[in-house]
Amino acid sequence: MMEQTKICVIGLGYVGLPLARLFSTKYQTVGFDMNQNRVDALMKGHDATLEVSDELLQSAIKNGFKCTANIEDIRNCNFYVVAVPTPVDENNNPDLTPLYGASTTVGKVISKGDIVVYESTVYPGVTEDECIPVVEKVSGLKFNVDFFAGYSPERINPGDKLHTVEKIKKVTSGSTPEIGKKVNEIYSSVITAGTHLAPSLKVAEAAKVIENSQRDINIAFVNELSKIFTALGIDTNDVLEAASTKWNFLPFKPGLVGGHCIGVDPYYLAQCAQRHGYNPEIILAGRRMNDGMGEYVANQTIKLMLKKGIQVLNSKVLILGFTFKENCPDVRNTKVIDIYKALKEYNLNITVYDPWANPSIVEHEYGIQVVNELPAEKFDAAIAAVAHKEFESVDVQSLLQKDHVVFDVKGTLNREIIDGRL
Repeated sequence: MMEQTKICVIGLGYVGLPLARLFSTKYQTVGFDMNQNRVDALMKGHDATLEVSDELLQSAIKNGFKCTANIEDIRNCNFYVVAVPTPVDENNNPDLTPLYGASTTVGKVISKGDIVVYESTVYPGVTEDECIPVVEKVSGLKFNVDFFAGYSPERINPGDKLHTVEKIKKVTSGSTPEIGKKVNEIYSSVITAGTHLAPSLKVAEAAKVIENSQRDINIAFVNELSKIFTALGIDTNDVLEAASTKWNFLPFKPGLVGGHCIGVDPYYLAQCAQRHGYNPEIILAGRRMNDGMGEYVANQTIKLMLKKGIQVLNSKVLILGFTFKENCPDVRNTKVIDIYKALKEYNLNITVYDPWANPSIVEHEYGIQVVNELPAEKFDAAIAAVAHKEFESVDVQSLLQKDHVVFDVKGTLNREIIDGRL
C-alpha cells in the first residue's frame, strides 16, 4: 500500500499545507484548494499563513509537490485527506458546509479501494453520519466495501515553530481494523513524535473535541478567578504564581480565548450532547465566561479612565494586537474584536496596531481598519491585547498622554506602567 500511496490533501490552510508538505517528503503528494489565488501564491513559493517557510515550500515544489485548484489533478490519488475549516455560525451552531463541499469533491474523484481521512474538528459521528453519505452519493461507491475512511484530528498550533506537525503525536483511526492499521502506518511514517491508533472513528473524533474543551474550561476558571481577585484588589498572577508551587496545580492563565479550535470545539461537543438528550452545563458555562472576556477588558479600561478623571467621550485608545494569538497572522475568531466593539459603544477613537495582521483580510472579515505601522499620535489609553514579540521593544508610555491608562491582557508588560490586567 505505502509504495503505491498517492496522497491528496484537500484544503491548504493552517492545517492542510504543513501536512501536505510533510507527506511530500515521503509520498507523491498533491495539495488541492478551491481558492485559485491561494494555489498560485503557494506555487510561487510563499505561504501567507507563515506556517511553512518559503525555503521548505520551495524545496518541496522542486521535489515534485504540487498545489492545484483543478479537480482533474487529484483523480489519480488513492489516499485523500480532508483538512477544511469547521467553524460555527452566528448562533454558535456547527457549520459543516466546508466539510460537505470537500466530501463532494472526494466523491467526484475517489476510486475503488481508496481511503479518505478527515482531519477537520467535528463532534463524534460526523465522519460516518454526515461526510461519508455525501461521498457515497456522489461516487456511487459503497462505504467499507468499495472505499474506506479514517479520522485523524489535526493538532496544528498556529505560529508555533517548536511544535510543528511532525513533532506532535497524532491520533489515527480507520473505518475497519485493517484500514486503521494502514492509516496509522502512513501517518507514522512521517510523524516523528509517533501515533496513537484509536479503536474507532468516533473515539478519535471525541478525543479531539475534549482536548480543546478541557483547555477552554480551565481557562474559563482562571478568567473567573481574575474577575474575583480584581474585585478583591489582589493581583491574579501573584495568586497563580503562589498556587503553582504545588506539584499538581495546573498553570493556566487568564486571557482571551479565540481561534479556530478552543473557542469553537466546545460548541460542537455541546450540540452533539444536546442532540442525544443531555444538556451540558460546565462546557457551556465555560464558553459563556470566555466569550465575555473581551467586553470585560473594555469595561475595566473605561472604569480605570473614569477613576483617573480622563474624558472618555472622543478619547483616543490604542489596541496593541488583533490576531487571535501571538506571533501569527491568523485572525479567525479573534476575541480582540469584542474589545473593539465594546469600546466603540463609548464613542471612542480606536486605533488597532498589529504588525502581523493583514489589513485587507481584517477589513473584509470584521469591517474595521488595522495598521501595520506604529502610529505617531498620543493616546489616552492603551490595551495590550496580544503578546507579539515586536511589542517587547515598544515603549508604551511614549505613545500616551500624561494622564493615561494601560490595561495588560496578557500579563507581559512591566507591572510599574500598568493600571490593570487580567
